[in-house]
Amino acid sequence: MPYDFSSACADLIIHGERVPARSGRTFETINPFTEQSLGLVAEAGIDDVDDAVKSAREALRAEWGTMRAAQRGQLLLRFADLIRRDQEQLIELESLDTGKPISTIRRQDFPAVLDTLTYYAGFADKINGQVIPARPDALTYTVREPVGVVAAIVPWNFPMMIGMWKIAPALACGCAVILKPAELTPLTALKFGELALEAGIPAGVLNVVPGFGTVAGQALVDHPDVDKVTFTGSPGVGRQILRGSAGNLKRVTLELGGKSANIIFPDADLDAAAKAAASGIFFNSGQVCSAGSRILVHNSVRDEVVERLVARAEKIRVGDPSDSGTQMGPVVSDKQMERILDYIRIGKDEGARLVSGGVRTATRGYTIAPTIFDDVDPQMRISQEEIFGPVASVIGFDDEDEALSIANGTQFSLAAGIWTNDMRRMHRFVRDLKAGTVWANTFGPTDVRLPWGGTRDSGLGREHGEVALENFTEPKSVWIAHGA
Repeated sequence: MPYDFSSACADLIIHGERVPARSGRTFETINPFTEQSLGLVAEAGIDDVDDAVKSAREALRAEWGTMRAAQRGQLLLRFADLIRRDQEQLIELESLDTGKPISTIRRQDFPAVLDTLTYYAGFADKINGQVIPARPDALTYTVREPVGVVAAIVPWNFPMMIGMWKIAPALACGCAVILKPAELTPLTALKFGELALEAGIPAGVLNVVPGFGTVAGQALVDHPDVDKVTFTGSPGVGRQILRGSAGNLKRVTLELGGKSANIIFPDADLDAAAKAAASGIFFNSGQVCSAGSRILVHNSVRDEVVERLVARAEKIRVGDPSDSGTQMGPVVSDKQMERILDYIRIGKDEGARLVSGGVRTATRGYTIAPTIFDDVDPQMRISQEEIFGPVASVIGFDDEDEALSIANGTQFSLAAGIWTNDMRRMHRFVRDLKAGTVWANTFGPTDVRLPWGGTRDSGLGREHGEVALENFTEPKSVWIAHGA
């Protein structure tokens, strides 16, 4: 039986209570495969955001702010236990809301949620300062304190997983979080809010305010009592957040877009490279910031690689996310589908050669066939701009210098891949590629233990790993004079 959305929390979660928006406004969340409404969700406005910020600030002054770090860690582990208990509900809600195949969520997204939460739960009582012997006449040391109230603004492509990337380290550090899910995909965020309360995490520590970015998101960015904004989304919105955060000089972490190059040399295992390249662009219907949307292939093997890519693309089963055999579901919305189809038209108009896909696969549901363009010039829009859909651009090159120039020739720097059995070449590219992550003879894996992020239009700062704790803490220096 499908999960009964009517039994889920469709209200905001503020200070431990389910509450309607002060305005009474709601919005629909739509199933991208059936195009039918899943239900109504309360639409947070400026007043609701203000309530959530006040609640978070109060939680920091109360029990959460004085709780032993080890106890915080235990509460996060209890939170993980409840997420594990309700995994089938969460997986189904995520699939209904995003259009992701259930099999994919079960295999990747959900395990990553638990891994992230348990990883940071273990850090809660290990966030240490240092004794620094600066002077012989004083005891000098540092402590790390919670940054305060954190606004976590989450995208629609991985709502559960990226939501936990932000929630877990912030709570482990002792911050209070206001989670603003994307208006397209609010359901699992609301479920997280319910389970956090059931786990015993105090009221106000995790408030959930679904709503629109231009209203609820902007209100969080502008609020003078929000200390930190962590955002994943588009470069354009990232710039708006930077401007808005200047009011009280909020700390900001931005994980933004990508146009990742996946570079294939003739000495590589071409079958493995083609398999990974297809997965690297068609996974999650191409709605991945690090998608390998630019496949750079040495011209001596380009025809062979394109043939392999097309063969794989045409075997991908696109359709119903609830079917265990589905490999690629719909894109998230009608607007996103039209954006992708527009880019496909642009690619044709620019002179790229469409060799596979390029069409909507059904009249119902926002499904697009895996699409491959060959003969793509590096300066074409489909090569320079983030499409965020299942559209690959194959670009030929003749030598290493040309490949590196093309790979680095965008405003993005999130990730890149290289396929070669020449170790010297591999290390040269690892050094010279402008990317926060470089994959060699693989493409796409991530792990919460490794920092994640980029520079330029790909963002500011890093998530994941121990370095993420710096996003949610402030160092304090202490100087105690001897004899005082």
